[in-house]
Amino acid sequence: MNRLLLLGLFLISSTALYAQGAQPDMAKLKDDAQKVVSIIKSDKAKTQTYCQINSLGGEIDLPAQARDEQKADALNQKINDLEQQLGPEYLALFDALNNADPNSKDFQDIMLLFENLDNSCPH
Repeated sequence: MNRLLLLGLFLISSTALYAQGAQPDMAKLKDDAQKVVSIIKSDKAKTQTYCQINSLGGEIDLPAQARDEQKADALNQKINDLEQQLGPEYLALFDALNNADPNSKDFQDIMLLFENLDNSCPH
């Protein structure tokens, strides 16, 4: 699943408010992302949860005419519930990414870490 789509789903579903002008420390976020990926990779249950989130996100990523909005809302809720299982580090990382520039190299590097994690998911 496209990492940016997953981030978009998380941003839409999160309740965090956008802090005007507050830019996160990208070096710290990259370190945090490496830790989160390590935590997920080292725990089989978390890896399965992460892969399930990817799978559900792929179901939401359908053309609008083929998508049932009520089903999409239910899938978003399921994704939110699963994200809670990945732990506070995961949630804090993606919350902090709310204020990051998605076009920056650092942001793209962080997304690459998660794309690499996707390789541990069955396709």
